Amino acid sequence: MNLGLAPLRLLGVAFAMIVAGSALAVQPSSDPDLIKKGEYLARLGDCVACHTAPGGKPLAGGLKMKTPFGIIHSTNITPDRENGIGTYTFEDFDRAMRRGVARDGHNLYPAMPYPSFEKIAQDDMRALYAYLMQGVVPASQSNKPNDMRFPFNIRLGLAGWNIVFLDDKPFRYDSSHSLQWNRGAYIVEGLGHCGSCHTPRGIGFQEKAMSDAGSDGKYFLAGANVEHWRAVNLRNIWTGPEIAQFLKTGQNNRGTAYGGMAEVVHFSPQHFTPSDLAAIGEYIHSLSPNPDETPGRDAVSVDVAQTNREIYASRAGLGYVQFCATCHQTDGKGATHFFPPLAGNTSIQAKDPTSLIHVMLTGSTTPLTASSRHAFSMPSYAVLGDQEIAEIATFARTHWGNKGSPVTANQVRRMREALEMKPIQPPEFNPPRYVSVISYFDGFSGVGDHFG
Repeated sequence: MNLGLAPLRLLGVAFAMIVAGSALAVQPSSDPDLIKKGEYLARLGDCVACHTAPGGKPLAGGLKMKTPFGIIHSTNITPDRENGIGTYTFEDFDRAMRRGVARDGHNLYPAMPYPSFEKIAQDDMRALYAYLMQGVVPASQSNKPNDMRFPFNIRLGLAGWNIVFLDDKPFRYDSSHSLQWNRGAYIVEGLGHCGSCHTPRGIGFQEKAMSDAGSDGKYFLAGANVEHWRAVNLRNIWTGPEIAQFLKTGQNNRGTAYGGMAEVVHFSPQHFTPSDLAAIGEYIHSLSPNPDETPGRDAVSVDVAQTNREIYASRAGLGYVQFCATCHQTDGKGATHFFPPLAGNTSIQAKDPTSLIHVMLTGSTTPLTASSRHAFSMPSYAVLGDQEIAEIATFARTHWGNKGSPVTANQVRRMREALEMKPIQPPEFNPPRYVSVISYFDGFSGVGDHFG
């Protein structure tokens, strides 16, 4: 027996046991109940929307996101060991989710809403980890490189960003409110990361507030521009049940989800439990108004006769009748379950008309949900001139009690440029405008003076 090698063999066995034990220690739980809980939490966080490219494999990344600083592509978060997070321990995962630091130590861009995820409870984080590691099919899809402008392509600066802007405070239960309210606050402020789109950004592109608390709390969910859409101010919007219905179905008696929100409803809140939807509604409804809020949520008394006279006696009104009234009606009330109302619509009369101009230029499709199996589409009206679109948008923003400001042709032109739309091409059939027809018969109708 060679005793000289025995210590080395024992050392090798001990090292192997340590490695094996370490591997066992980080093995994610295969508890089916925990994985199922994690799957629901992934719905709450809408992980699939950002981490799935159009036509791509679920959660395999590759979605292109435009920021003011360049292009970011979402990453593969399947358990693939080469391209995804298959080698992440729970500690690695937890650090990435809360601090925005990847396993190899590089900083993630805060387009990944880790400032909100800081508020996720530890038990929920473990369940989410278990689902991503055990309940998701690995996808061998490599990550696409980002294209960020200098100096934003230097990730070291993100460490400084975290020092200045990252709030590492966990979610705090507020005993002055109900359990349901607190559940809503936990979802909205944390995993739901609603503030990522609906809260305005500061000088460092940080969310101006991460909750309703403190002197900056008035900015939380007060509305912001995201990829040429206006995420509306939620601080003076609808009742709790109206909010819950909108999240569940993509529509209510006040409006319909469109743009990015239609995708959010499809992938995320339509799958929430009734109790969580009610909790979100109660919390959002409780937020106090801020000085720059959109017009109120209460119905406004409207002089219907005056509106009817104006709709047929102005360029804007006749444009609305020709291109919009078939679906949205001359009274602006739309058609329940089919076409959204414009009267009293928070998005239509928002202080910033970005979304209205965007949807008129590009069109939109309602989300498909369990309660709405058929999608309804609004066509693009990009063939209309900038002035024509501005007039129609202004009419919708200033009638039926709406309190929006006028839209200018210059705003429409800038939106075309931002969306990189091709120059207007004359359609094969360009229908004659009502306003032109009425002007032609001016002597008969008596309304031509209204068109100048």
